[in-house]
Amino acid sequence: MSVASERAVLVSVALPDRPWLSDDPCDEIRGLTDAAGATVVGELTQKRHEVQLATYIGTGKLGELTELVQSSDADVVIFDNDLSPAQARNLEKVVGVKVLDRSELILDIFATRAQTVESRLQVELAQLEYSLPRLKQMWTHLSRQKGGGIGLRGPGETQLESDRRLVGGRIRDLKAKLAEVQARKEREVKSRAGEHTVSLVGYTNAGKSHLMNTLTKAGVHVKNQLFSTLDTRTRQWHVRDWGRVLLSDTVGFIRELPHHLVASFKATLSEARHAKLLLHVVDASNPQAEEHVRAVNEVLKELGCSDKQTVLVLNKIDKVTDQAVLKVLEAHHPRAVAVSGLTGEGVGLLEDAVMEALAAEFADAEVVAEAGNGKVLAFLNAHAEVYRQEFRDESNEVVIRCHLPRHLLHHIAGPTVQVRFLDRDRDRPATPPPPLSEAV
Repeated sequence: MSVASERAVLVSVALPDRPWLSDDPCDEIRGLTDAAGATVVGELTQKRHEVQLATYIGTGKLGELTELVQSSDADVVIFDNDLSPAQARNLEKVVGVKVLDRSELILDIFATRAQTVESRLQVELAQLEYSLPRLKQMWTHLSRQKGGGIGLRGPGETQLESDRRLVGGRIRDLKAKLAEVQARKEREVKSRAGEHTVSLVGYTNAGKSHLMNTLTKAGVHVKNQLFSTLDTRTRQWHVRDWGRVLLSDTVGFIRELPHHLVASFKATLSEARHAKLLLHVVDASNPQAEEHVRAVNEVLKELGCSDKQTVLVLNKIDKVTDQAVLKVLEAHHPRAVAVSGLTGEGVGLLEDAVMEALAAEFADAEVVAEAGNGKVLAFLNAHAEVYRQEFRDESNEVVIRCHLPRHLLHHIAGPTVQVRFLDRDRDRPATPPPPLSEAV
């Protein structure tokens, strides 16, 4: 049976540490189910103080679920919660159909969306790491293997043990391949160290790809669906009064994103980790916008990006029906920029915010080098705004004052090159930068 023909019953359980975020508890899991290609034929919700260890939901609700599955002729039950292997196995025995949890559903969506070799490897690794402790529920043929040949004589071993070894070996192979991919990706990203790099991050379906198309005319695939884009794309964005910026669109995040998926997609998300600036895109028309901001911040923290300079972008303002909602978001985030990726409204303000943020990475510096050091002179002419140049005949030195990106200082400082910051207002030395060892 194809995924598109499956009929799904949804289950959402609210717990004290995991309350429902809206009046529609199944809103997000319904969107995920639609993204996976299944049809929702029933929904069941329950509030509990703690989970039932054997079946997650209580006995009464389990009876209701069984009746709902039978009456709706469902093929699968999907929980908006993470189940233990034992809970999923016990539920399947009672309801008589396949039972998936939230993480399995997200992994399945990623598997169908993966287009490149890199993303396919990442998804397969995440799926195998998630399923390894769950193999027992996937196999019913656990009878002993007997006879057959060398190594299989005597009592033999269970099919489960054999499968675990196969999966473990495949995981090791995938990690080795992904390590190569990540090293290559890291080199590719680091090669842009001299560029102004900006990365779009945000909750899935926040409109990042649409905004990127508006800013760069990139032609990125846009669809009103969760996780419609998995692979990172980088395009040139010509910012008014600034120049070229490299803008990257990354995979969307979601609440409770499976940790295996975050880990395996770190190579793809290296664009965000190495970017000079993050544009955190939020769907301002979504009632759960604040929750989405928190969820994205949690993933960024897991990726080591929580301290990176970030501009919050309130997107889809053309879809906001109640302007009071937008005003509340702007009050909570006074430095946020409101835009519409569809109409282009607010793009000028976004460019201003990006220029201000990138300018903070620059410093007025005085560089003193030997007059014959052509590499320093060529580097500054290419990467800095030189506004004064003076030659000292007595010491055979050149003194250059320029506006220079801070992250490029290590390219010029060294034993024969002196670099110091200048106070722009008083034109006097400010606190010098820390010593840097790499010289041109």
